[in-house]
Amino acid sequence: MLTRRIIVCLDVKGGRVVKGVRFQQLRDMGDPVELAQRYESEGADEITFLDIAASAEERQTLLGLAQRTAERLFIPLTIGGGVRSAEDVDRALRSGADKVSINTAAVARPEVITECAARFGSQCVVASIDASRNGNSWRVYTHGGRTATDLDALDWARECVRRGAGEILLTSIDRDGVRTGYDLELTSAVVKAVSVPVIASGGAGSAEHVADALDKGGAEAALVAGIVHDGTTSVREIKRSLAKRGIAVRRVV
Repeated sequence: MLTRRIIVCLDVKGGRVVKGVRFQQLRDMGDPVELAQRYESEGADEITFLDIAASAEERQTLLGLAQRTAERLFIPLTIGGGVRSAEDVDRALRSGADKVSINTAAVARPEVITECAARFGSQCVVASIDASRNGNSWRVYTHGGRTATDLDALDWARECVRRGAGEILLTSIDRDGVRTGYDLELTSAVVKAVSVPVIASGGAGSAEHVADALDKGGAEAALVAGIVHDGTTSVREIKRSLAKRGIAVRRVV
């Protein structure tokens, strides 16, 4: 039976973890190092550290802060935001990341996925896709959800995998922060379109929503943020709920 993962996302801006609604109205949620350690102790399988302003501000990600986080973790850490080249990926990996998430730069120059996969292996290349519904399909956005592209999310996911991405981090902009549940239609469509694990993101409001993303949506992993940052629930409670539902999870504490 496939063991599913619960990944906690730390959206970082100005050195602090923030959370908003549809990528807007950001609120301060705390210190990234402290939160990462707390979520690991609660049973999180991975931490994703996203510098959400790096691409929009055209600067590199906050590697120093990422390094301090990685030094205190025993679970895998993904770093994203402002990653534009294989050299940036190299720096992120040297800072302690196990995987690197690429979004805006890959849309601008898809070859960066190919280059990174060839140099470091597909297992550490995560294609991050921010998508919003556009009629009967979903449009890809870049720069932290600020800039619309002409790319179809399903076609782009296939292209990313063809170029060597080992995972897809799929975020529904429409559901981000609203806590009404993941976009199961989007998640399921991308899961069926690609041959690599898909991480569902955007919309978690309860453990039941997480279970739906893994069960009905078919995602291999679910990403949570706001509901654990503000104490609505915890990683521990989510995993116990999934186990009771018969969904295989690891490290239930």
